[in-house]
Amino acid sequence: MSDPLVLGPLLRHVDTSSAAVWVQTAAAATVSVHLEGDERVWSAPTFRVHGHHYALVEVTGLEPGLHTAYRVEVDGSTVWPLEDGQRPPSTLRVPRPDRVPRLAFGSCRTSVPHDAMGHLTHGVDALRSYGVAVARGGEAPEWPDAMLLLGDQVYADELSQEMKDFISSRRSLDEPPGAELKDYDEYAHLYAVAWGDPWLRWVLSCLPTMMIFDDHDVRDDWNTSWQWRRQMEATTWWHGRIVAALASYWVYQHLGNLSVQERAEDEIWAELVRRREEGEGEVDLSEVLDAFAERVDQEPTTYRWSYARDFGDARLVVADSRAGRVLEEGRRSMLDPDEMEWLGGQLRGDCSHLLVGTSLPFLLPTGLHHLESWNEAVVDGAWGRRAAGVAERIRQGIDLEHWAAFQDGFREVCAMVDQVAAGRRGAAPASVVFLSGDVHHSYISEVRRAGGTRVLQFVCSPIRNPLPRPLRAANVVASHRVAGLLGGPMARWARVARPAWEWDTLAGPWYDNNIAILELHDGRMRVTWWTGEVEDGDHERPRLARVAQVDLDVPPPDQPHRPAEAVVRDRSRRRVPRRRGGRSRSGDRPDRTGRMGT
Repeated sequence: MSDPLVLGPLLRHVDTSSAAVWVQTAAAATVSVHLEGDERVWSAPTFRVHGHHYALVEVTGLEPGLHTAYRVEVDGSTVWPLEDGQRPPSTLRVPRPDRVPRLAFGSCRTSVPHDAMGHLTHGVDALRSYGVAVARGGEAPEWPDAMLLLGDQVYADELSQEMKDFISSRRSLDEPPGAELKDYDEYAHLYAVAWGDPWLRWVLSCLPTMMIFDDHDVRDDWNTSWQWRRQMEATTWWHGRIVAALASYWVYQHLGNLSVQERAEDEIWAELVRRREEGEGEVDLSEVLDAFAERVDQEPTTYRWSYARDFGDARLVVADSRAGRVLEEGRRSMLDPDEMEWLGGQLRGDCSHLLVGTSLPFLLPTGLHHLESWNEAVVDGAWGRRAAGVAERIRQGIDLEHWAAFQDGFREVCAMVDQVAAGRRGAAPASVVFLSGDVHHSYISEVRRAGGTRVLQFVCSPIRNPLPRPLRAANVVASHRVAGLLGGPMARWARVARPAWEWDTLAGPWYDNNIAILELHDGRMRVTWWTGEVEDGDHERPRLARVAQVDLDVPPPDQPHRPAEAVVRDRSRRRVPRRRGGRSRSGDRPDRTGRMGT
């Protein structure tokens, strides 16, 4: 008999009074959530999309500080927790309003088996390893309050053998788009592969998770440029891909990002509720979601994927840096005017720390930043039409499409953050921190400021998709040394204005598979990068190892300025102090251990 629970449960949006539990089931059913020691039952019927069945149960009326085990039933039969005895019960923890947040973050996670071959080709899954360590009560015994996955939760264009086998059972891999996803069924199978491992299911059932997409959730270089969009739209398969990508993203990722109130205001959820109230059985949202996905791809201003969350007196703003780009020549921006106005309304003070989640790093090494800004200017005609064509090929070929390559948007956000730090958008926070992924290595940057609010960036990438060692060396040379030498002069030659900020690389890069944990304390901030390591040939249960730990002084902005300092404890367990001025602006010098990273 087949398992009535296909995927999940995923614990998604959790606040001081409610929690969202998402599942995928094998058939139409009623899904219920039961808390230990509570006689109340929260339930929801499934809805259907292209033959697949889902439910999101809103668990409401909770008390702040509640910490309890829960179980999930499908049509009255318990389907979670699994009865294999390998993991503790799944738990729901409701935060207190005054809780100082502890936030996990990272990006880029491929879906290959957790065995010797998978570990050889893709390394050990850092997120799964963290869960194993928590279950064992090892070096990382405490869950974070929430987790932010910053893109590439699935790879629609780089498929495992399991996915290729599934696709070849449906269609020929010789027909477009070949070994890439084509429709909703293939996306549904990819999510099942990505989230189906029992250890990972347990992690996602315990850890409230927020998500935002990046390019590989759809396709490499998604919305890099207008030329890229025209090339895709000229194919026979792109329309089906983007519709399936956005429809499945709403179901698997975005729906759980929303609070109870936000979900009630969401157009798709409102349609689902309306049809349920009219007495329709299991509501089929296939046509509604397909039409919605087609519309928001062509008219991105008609829907917002971005969102904001408060954690105690800290604020997190998660910005969509993919779907709403302005791509017209001469007026490129990472965000369209409506999205930029929304972001401006969210970037404000009156909080202890302002965290900004964006899948793409806001601050690259400065040489690479200059190189991307040069490329944008040349693509827009700074060196003539012929050079513009060459620059466009370079842009797509080596992924010059970060914030630096959308200078108008970059400068607008810099100006907003400056106003926040100066106390012109409410009382200045102690820090503004950008959280990012994408680049397959991890590092810390800081904006040079005379004092007051610290402006920092923490990058954690990948969770599981490391660069091969030869490419790591090439990345260091290209991103730091070559770009450091050429980027600035080339940007000036193309008459690109100087950046509004100057910044340094405080620590990194680290190329391990990583999951990072950000902890906020009174006047201090700690970020720790964790990786998984196979010990004694036990591929099923890798141990957790600390890649780096960085402690930062973050005093309130009204206190006297202290010298910016980071203390790094790398995997050698040596204490490595870093001070501003100890590294070049492009971050191209080895650290004091004589290495570029660990």
